[in-house]
Amino acid sequence: KLVALFSPEHGIRGVLDEKVGDSRDAKTGLPIWSLYGERRKPTAETLKGLDTLVYDIQDAGCRFYTYVSTLGLVMEAAAEHKLKVVVLDRPNPINGRDVEGPMLDEGKEAFVAFHRIPVRHGMTVGELARMLNAERKDKSGQPIRCDLEVVAMEGWDRREFFDRTGLTWVNPSPNLRSLTQALLYPGIGLLETTNLSVGRGTDRPFEWVGAPWIDGRKLARALSDLSLPGLRVVPLNLTPSSSVYKDRPCGGVQFIIDDWATFKPLRTSLALMLTLRKLYPNDWKTDRLDVLLRHRQTLEGVQKGTRLELIERSWQADLADFRQRREPYLLYR
Repeated sequence: KLVALFSPEHGIRGVLDEKVGDSRDAKTGLPIWSLYGERRKPTAETLKGLDTLVYDIQDAGCRFYTYVSTLGLVMEAAAEHKLKVVVLDRPNPINGRDVEGPMLDEGKEAFVAFHRIPVRHGMTVGELARMLNAERKDKSGQPIRCDLEVVAMEGWDRREFFDRTGLTWVNPSPNLRSLTQALLYPGIGLLETTNLSVGRGTDRPFEWVGAPWIDGRKLARALSDLSLPGLRVVPLNLTPSSSVYKDRPCGGVQFIIDDWATFKPLRTSLALMLTLRKLYPNDWKTDRLDVLLRHRQTLEGVQKGTRLELIERSWQADLADFRQRREPYLLYR
């Protein structure tokens, strides 16, 4: 019997773009306990009378997407209160094969960086739940080991992007409206803590970046000269209707993915960071870049203008270790 609902970031139906309060569901009449407001973790009060928590949320395949953080905190609460957790698994929309980007620096865990994984982790929520259950520690230093059941998908190939599944795309959040935006998000999303619009308040969130101080033609030319795989970059001026630079005309560029298989969102992000640093050293501010990046070596490399290939190479040992570390938790081939 369903007796309560728990709301992550973006609300119970994934349509909100702000902090969420407790409420009552108009359709079912059930209480909705917010896990993206004053509380981030279920409390004894909200868990009263429950025996099982069911997690059924589409993830985006990116470390700083907070649904995974909510999953981990729900599992911790379930272990503390002796409740079962059932995870209904869903596809990683940007495939379960590719891993990319810097690992989370040790000791930099946060709600936007819940566990030590790379930015693009290539795991499903069910696989991540298995990893968290074994690797996250409780207050005594022991693995949380909640009573976990993962209901696996049938027929999913981890090499597949979401468009090959035959499933209907449902926006996991208001600004991830397409697979293109989801694939760009792990890269372009890293920059949204800086003084750059990443397209919120336009019809191209995460497909476009801009600012009043950017010359779109100049930036597009510089990025195109890098021959980034699977990508075209074109100049486009927009005026965001909300968020950063609301109602201010912005020069910028649009990212067009030509080849899903070869496109690399984190390489694209790194190229954008280094190009902005080169073209606009006094305009683009990096003091908050580490909020989502959380990798000192990459941050310093960007600030010093280190070659892209050298920064990308510095990720590889950690990524190789991660591929091996995740292997016991994988459910699909």
